Amino acid sequence: MAPPRPIDGTLLKQGAEAHVYKSTFLLPTVPCLIKVRPTKPYRHATLDMRLTKHRCVSEARLLNRCRSMGVLCPAVYFVDEKRGEIIMEWIEGPSVRDFLHSHLDGASDPDKEQNSIDVQLDSLMEAIGQTIGKLHDIDIIHGDLTTSNIMLKRRGNSGSMPEAQQTGPALAITEESFSDFDVVLIDFGLGQVSNSDEDKAVDLYVLERAFLSTHPRATRLFNIILDSYKRNCLGSAVVLRRLQEVRLRGRKKSMIG
Repeated sequence: MAPPRPIDGTLLKQGAEAHVYKSTFLLPTVPCLIKVRPTKPYRHATLDMRLTKHRCVSEARLLNRCRSMGVLCPAVYFVDEKRGEIIMEWIEGPSVRDFLHSHLDGASDPDKEQNSIDVQLDSLMEAIGQTIGKLHDIDIIHGDLTTSNIMLKRRGNSGSMPEAQQTGPALAITEESFSDFDVVLIDFGLGQVSNSDEDKAVDLYVLERAFLSTHPRATRLFNIILDSYKRNCLGSAVVLRRLQEVRLRGRKKSMIG
């Protein structure tokens, strides 16, 4: 595997599997995200190189397949599998996790929250369910479907935004303007191609667990996601039955420890 090179950008996240940077691509006005899979010194060098190449190319192919089939995700600009790097489109906007924290946990008056943003949140859940339905219809499993990996992107925005919109107001999406935003899936590092109903059910279960543990007041909203998924995914009936089985196994595992 080629030696690591210094990345000209801002480190956003440093996880066990990848480091994520914000930088620019070709022009200073074109923001991008650089995902780097670092070498694992505890693995044999040849094995590490093969695994890194495979995962890098696999993620890029999943992103390209999603975009070609109408599922919104970052565009891939450049792949250097020898260095374990993917340069992709920068998605400007809040994650669904931040959006929900802002509107559910940040509201000081629950009644005011209920009256002012219910329609907005319901629309968001509908869009999420529809997006996941499209994803599963093309037999792609995300593998890490959490609210942190679902973004809201303003339509027609290429990634750059005025500074005033990057520091908080991006979360303040009003009910009137919500239709101007798209749901975008990110981080397919654990994704795969599979037509297994079990895999699709596990995808939904992962989202449910992450959703309800992070946003305990959002049980009703997650049910809207499932209703939308049922209407928009061709094989939803079988997948949702499998989801019940996966839930049962999850509860038994929690009880046993």
